[in-house]
Amino acid sequence: MSPISFRLRSASGALLALPWARPLATWEAEGVAFRDLPVGASRHVVRFVEIEGTLYALKELPVHVARREYETLRELERREFPAVRPLGLVERGEDAAAILVTDYLAGSFQFRRLFQRLPASSRKHRDRLLDAMAWLMVDLHRNGVFWGDCSLANTLFRRDGQTLQAFLVDAETSEVHPSLTDGQRAFDLEILVENVAGDLADIGAQIGRPSDLLDEDFEAAERVAQRYHALWDELHREESIGPEDRYRVEARVRRLNELGFAVEELALEAEGDGTADGSGGDRLRLRVAVASRRFHAAELRRLTGLEAGEGQATILLNDLHAYRGRLERREGAPVPQAEAAERWLAEVVRPTLARLAALMLPVSDLVQAYCDLLEVRWLLSEEAGRDVGDDAAIDALVRRRAPAESAAGMAGVEAPTAVYDVTQWLGAPTAVGGDRD
Repeated sequence: MSPISFRLRSASGALLALPWARPLATWEAEGVAFRDLPVGASRHVVRFVEIEGTLYALKELPVHVARREYETLRELERREFPAVRPLGLVERGEDAAAILVTDYLAGSFQFRRLFQRLPASSRKHRDRLLDAMAWLMVDLHRNGVFWGDCSLANTLFRRDGQTLQAFLVDAETSEVHPSLTDGQRAFDLEILVENVAGDLADIGAQIGRPSDLLDEDFEAAERVAQRYHALWDELHREESIGPEDRYRVEARVRRLNELGFAVEELALEAEGDGTADGSGGDRLRLRVAVASRRFHAAELRRLTGLEAGEGQATILLNDLHAYRGRLERREGAPVPQAEAAERWLAEVVRPTLARLAALMLPVSDLVQAYCDLLEVRWLLSEEAGRDVGDDAAIDALVRRRAPAESAAGMAGVEAPTAVYDVTQWLGAPTAVGGDRD
């Protein structure tokens, strides 16, 4: 038996008891029961195992590659980046192989699996997923992370309110630097466009799509890079402002907040030589430094203590603001923000979450289920021309068993044949916390 070394972040005896000294491909012969979940194309053996209610992803690869990926994922976790969480590294000394252990990303689904279910006319839903990919690349590059192998197979997606969040799931080729050069960013984008175009072409071949649509696949992949550049420019552009348009400072901050970014610092510097002779002395150069994309999530946590994704937090804050407005109209007096938040949690959120939990909807994230309820209620009320109430919205969620169950099905948990297509929800307008009287 080959010598092994462990670096595990869990003290589970059942996890330690796995046959780590054996190649992962032989574990079934050792009596290990794997969960059969779909994975994209991989150079390495990947398996999933459930132990004491926790689902782990295991990947076997050479020791030197595994060490680098483990440390990279640890660094991404420390920086709170959207990536899978590393839970351990087990090395076999005899054959210089290692098994990387990561937490399974609950509620996630694969780009490839979703595309196979999308009708050819659903380009807008494909573009939403590609937008999320662009956001992820911007987040990584802003913080000095060179991905090196961005592709559909190396990305997972999870619903975040009525938006999508992309997650990095393969960091074999990733590098963390203090910052990236323009050349490094451009090279990473070239890899992204090439890989995504190839992946889309492969999916098209699998589903029997006409080969004359290959140009469309490449154009879709190029739009990821275009979206990336638009976001990068929004975050990093400098603007010249004069005395008459100082309002643009507030507008710029508001736009960044809407995108989910908190502003760390505003820098205003005089242009030209400081004279007012037309050389720019009265004009200022505005530069903005932004923090991580968690503006609304941080505000929600401050007010309520709730932990949520950025998209979820945007919806929940809208619901809180609408609730506060109703309180003030009903009571005929202003209600402090802290009091409104406390009453909203006690009178609305907690009872509704308890009700959703009792229904045992196929969703692991009750906050997402609450966001779905708000969205479905808004859609049904728009259709009916009146507020239909929570009961009708909950009934619709149960009958359609969506959108949560559709997403779960795409993650490998087979959904019923009557599942309601999640893409119909992805294309819907965003709920803004309508009346609940």
